[in-house]
Amino acid sequence: MTVRTTQHGSTGRKQRRRSPGLVMLAALLLLAGGYGVWHYYADGKAKAAEAAKSAQPAPKVPVTVAAVQKADFPLYLYGLGTVTPLNSVTVSSRVTGVVTQVPVKQGQMVKQGDLLAEIDPAPYQAALDQAKAKQAQDEATLKNAEVVLKRLSTLLQKTFETQQDVDNQQAVVNTTAAQIEGDKAAIEAAQLNLDYTKITSPLAGKTSFRTIDPGNIVQADQSSGLFTVVQLQPIYVSFTQSQEQVPTINKTFAAGPVSIDVLNADLKTVLASGTLDAVQNQVDQASGTISLKASFPNQDQALWPGLSVNTRMRVGMIAGAIVVPDEAVQHGPDGLFAYVVGDDGKAHRQTIKTGPSDGGNTVVTDGLSPGQRVVATGQYRLVDGTSVDAQPFSGAPGPAGGAQPNGAS
Repeated sequence: MTVRTTQHGSTGRKQRRRSPGLVMLAALLLLAGGYGVWHYYADGKAKAAEAAKSAQPAPKVPVTVAAVQKADFPLYLYGLGTVTPLNSVTVSSRVTGVVTQVPVKQGQMVKQGDLLAEIDPAPYQAALDQAKAKQAQDEATLKNAEVVLKRLSTLLQKTFETQQDVDNQQAVVNTTAAQIEGDKAAIEAAQLNLDYTKITSPLAGKTSFRTIDPGNIVQADQSSGLFTVVQLQPIYVSFTQSQEQVPTINKTFAAGPVSIDVLNADLKTVLASGTLDAVQNQVDQASGTISLKASFPNQDQALWPGLSVNTRMRVGMIAGAIVVPDEAVQHGPDGLFAYVVGDDGKAHRQTIKTGPSDGGNTVVTDGLSPGQRVVATGQYRLVDGTSVDAQPFSGAPGPAGGAQPNGAS
C-alpha cells in the first residue's frame, strides 16, 4: 500500500510539470488564430476601399477654350523706322546786330510768318535813309543836267555852242541817271537788311530750344542758328524692308494706296496710320534692304522727329481664313496639333496644319472647322480623351489680326 501510494504521487508530479508548457502553446495558437482573422478582415477592408476608390470618376481638368472662327485675315510686312520731319529749318540771322527781343517760347508751336526774334533795326534804318537821300540828291543833279543839256542843244542850233559841249553834257545826264538806278538798288538792299532784322518762321512747326538771348550780338548767317523749326503735320516715317519683299511691295504699291501703321513696342497698339509715299530706286547692297517713306497726318502729334518706331504695311488678305488663338497650336513629335473639346466634354487630340500667324491669331489650313472649340490653356495636363472643365478663353483676340505673307505651315 505504501509502494502504490508512492507511485501515484510521482505520476501526479510529472503531470503537473507538463501543464505550463501546454498552456503556453495553447495561448500562442490562440494569438496566431486571432491575428490571422484580424489580418484577413483588415486586408479585405483595404481592398474594398481601393476598389471603391477606383470606381469613382477622375476629376475634370480645368482648361480654357476658344471657338474656331472664320474671318478675313490681313497680311502685313513689319519693319523698323525713324520719324523724320517733312521740313526742318535752322533759323539764322541774315544781318549782324544786337538781339533786342525773342518773343517766342522755347518749344512753342508757331505759324509761318510768326516773329521769332528781332535785331536792333536802327543801323539799318539809317542806312536806308541814307540811300534814299542819295537817290534824291542824284535825281536833283539829273534834273539840272537835263536843263543844261536842253539849253546847250538850243544854242547848238544857233551855232553858239559846239557839238562837243552838247555831247559832254549828254554824258553827264546819262551818268547821273545811272547813279539813280544804283541808288534804287541800294535802297532795295537797305530795305531788305531792315526787313531781315525781324526774324520770322519760314514754316508752321515747333521751335527748338533757343541758342541766344536778348542783348547778345549775332553775326550774319551764324552757323549754330537761333532756332530750329520742324514741321510736325504732316510728318514722315522712313523705314526699311528686306530685299526679298521688293516684288511684293512694288506689286502692292502699283495697285493703289498702301496702308502703313506705326505700332507701339508691343506690336499691337497703333500709334498712327498713314500711306506709303515712295520706294527707293535701288536696294542697299550692304544691308540687303530697300528704303521706303510714308506720310502721316499726325494731328495728335503722336509721332515725334527722331523717334524709332515699328511699322506695319498691309500687302494682302486671306479671305475666309480659319483662325484660332496662337495658344491653341501645340507642337508634338509628329507635328502640330490642337485639343478639340467635343460634345462629350472630353479633349481629343487633332492634327492640324497652319499658315500665317500674327496679332495673337494663327491661320489653320487643315484639321479644324469653324465653330469647334479648341483648348487654349491647360494642355499640359491633357491626354487624348481627358474630361475637361471648359471655361471661355479671355485672351482670345479678334479675327482682325494680320500676318507676314510668308508664314510657315
